[in-house]
Amino acid sequence: MSSSPAPRPSYREVFAVSEFRALWLSYVLSAGGDRVALVALTILVYARSKSPLLAAVTFAAGLVPYLAGGLFLSGLADRLPRRSVMIACDVARTLLVGLMLLPRVPLGALIALLYIVTTLQPPFDAARSAIVRDIMGADRYPLAAAVLQSTTRVVMVSGAAIGGLVVALFGAWPALGADALTFVASALLIACGTRARPAAAPGGPGGPNQFQAIGAGFRLVFGDPALRTLMCLGWLAAFYEVPEGLAAPYVGRLGGGAVAAGLLIATSQLGAAVATPIFTKKIGPLTRLKWMGPMAVLSCGVLAAAAGHLGLAASMVLFAFSNTLAMYQIAANTAFVERLPNESRAQAFGLANAGLVVGQGLAFAVAGAAAEVVPPSTVIALSGGLGALLACGLALRWRRMSPAVGRHTARHLGREASLTRQTQVDVVRSRIGSRG
Repeated sequence: MSSSPAPRPSYREVFAVSEFRALWLSYVLSAGGDRVALVALTILVYARSKSPLLAAVTFAAGLVPYLAGGLFLSGLADRLPRRSVMIACDVARTLLVGLMLLPRVPLGALIALLYIVTTLQPPFDAARSAIVRDIMGADRYPLAAAVLQSTTRVVMVSGAAIGGLVVALFGAWPALGADALTFVASALLIACGTRARPAAAPGGPGGPNQFQAIGAGFRLVFGDPALRTLMCLGWLAAFYEVPEGLAAPYVGRLGGGAVAAGLLIATSQLGAAVATPIFTKKIGPLTRLKWMGPMAVLSCGVLAAAAGHLGLAASMVLFAFSNTLAMYQIAANTAFVERLPNESRAQAFGLANAGLVVGQGLAFAVAGAAAEVVPPSTVIALSGGLGALLACGLALRWRRMSPAVGRHTARHLGREASLTRQTQVDVVRSRIGSRG
């Protein structure tokens, strides 16, 4: 084996792939439009009803329907061509948002339509995540994942801010109309910018039905110790993102207002958005795997410092540092993908994403309830401490099962690094078969 390392791929190579450019731009448009529309509709519902409960129910549409869509619809991106699934989701969401624009639509119908729109997001996300691996290959996939993760962070912050500005300047209806147009643009980009591929898994009469596919996905993800550990490492986001859910009451204790809360969220997200692509480019895949466990522990553990009654500037630094350490998610995501057979990739992504989104929603709800009794800084510190304890257990488990981080010889490390995609798929299939 040659001792000289292979040249690492660059972000220029990633964006040189025209299919990835089309997927990335479609994601920016549709995700940004969604954030704008969610803010617009929340403001519209509150303006018409004057009910904080209905406004909260509306905003919860960003989380709650994800569970149903992740469980029951994500597998469609395995049994049907993934490109077709994405286009169909965009077309359906265009029509649903169009119905919201009709005059005199009751508030209940508006909220129901929004929930249906959100339910179609998981199969779209699962199809996109799975097809990115098809397009980029094993070597460039981590960089592509870093780009998408950083884009998500930027969209979360800028989308909400732009949504409030658009509603203030033009009203809620133009914001909803813009959301419908983003879905149209996304569908056109995918249709014209990506090539058709056959379905990854068998469908039709000879293939598994919906519930069999869901059961198979559960057995694959939860039955394999490595996949289960990697998914749980991803779910730790529910603990280290609690500061965002408590940003308003947290800065309120410091004497700040809405601007300070927005700055707190923006700095934590944008810092990680800048650092994640650099980390993924400069740090090799084996090193990322070695650092994954310790970084997961620290991303949660550093939040214990919030108990020290920090000022606004120190809090911004602390939360930004915590989110920056969450770069370990790139290593977890990549290892998760490489251990999945292609015909189950979208279903597994759907299960993982559904658990992550619902877990974050529950964590925000529990943290908010706890902050009614104790100071928000205490809640954040406790959330970080609990997450760090769980991360320690996961990190130790991963260390025992991964040759890349365990006490193995350099020969084993080289062998791990040189495993091909097909070999890893064969290993996963053989394990599943031996359990059957």
